[in-house]
Amino acid sequence: MTLTQLRYLVAIADADLNITLAAARVHATQPGLSKQLKQLEDELGFLLFVRKGRSLETITPAGGEVIARARAVLAEANNIRTYSANQRRESQGQLILATTHTQARFVLPPAIGQIKRAYPQVSVHLQQAGESAALDLLSAGDADIAIISTAGEEPQAGIAVPLYRWRRLVLVPRGHALDREGAAAPNMADLATQPLISYESSTRAESSLQRAFAGVGLQPSITLTALDADLIKTYVRAGMGVGLLAEMAVTAKDTDLRAWPAPNEINECIAWAVLPRERVLRDYALELVHVLAPQVDRRDLRRVLDGNQVADWPLPPTWESLTQTITS
Repeated sequence: MTLTQLRYLVAIADADLNITLAAARVHATQPGLSKQLKQLEDELGFLLFVRKGRSLETITPAGGEVIARARAVLAEANNIRTYSANQRRESQGQLILATTHTQARFVLPPAIGQIKRAYPQVSVHLQQAGESAALDLLSAGDADIAIISTAGEEPQAGIAVPLYRWRRLVLVPRGHALDREGAAAPNMADLATQPLISYESSTRAESSLQRAFAGVGLQPSITLTALDADLIKTYVRAGMGVGLLAEMAVTAKDTDLRAWPAPNEINECIAWAVLPRERVLRDYALELVHVLAPQVDRRDLRRVLDGNQVADWPLPPTWESLTQTITS
């Protein structure tokens, strides 16, 4: 039995038993992949799949057990390769980040710039997705790190490292009814009377925004949602409603907009770097985490990932204080 055979076996399972698709994904020919599968079954002495003609119909119970163990073997083989590359101080490779639009657009550019300057041969790939989809990509092995935000709850999909704390802003166009000279910042009652534009997750009953309004006995009127903070600002400018979005997404260039901190009833959020469990990461991936979370000691991070220390992270800084570090 070879690692190649195990890789082909897992590829078939991941391609929903479509051998043609599996062969394309592993850059093999269909006859070559089928031959390797037959050799593996002959060596094991039992069938891994139920066949119907020339097609694979289902996975046998024994095949399911072998596929699960094959995934573990392949994961450990990849860990060994990654560990070896770190030991040799290799400075080339790729880094796949699953993250939201806000992080990709407003947070990551200076941090990735630092990594690219230190490791110019590393290619960085951004997979933009909502929080839950980003964690799914991490769990499936399709991302090295997921960078997401929550309203304080620690993500459970991996080892979560808190990066920084941030608040939402209330955003309106200049001249809006809320933008009166001398007027106080909008409170929850003010916001409940306005059509609101926010992130897609805000419509969920369990979202922190919905909980904040429910906590004071009010019901928000969310008229428009988007995954993209730039789109939220676009529709605010178009007069569609009052924006509620991350403070990172409002910059000095937005001079045509008026912003206030959201009322205290709307809790602050924490941005997290979620790292896969039981998977060795390249040194440059951990360096990115340190750039985004300079308050975390590199040695502590490595010990936690190696299972030699319980995570006890320091309080993450505010976005305002962190940005002075990663943009300097």
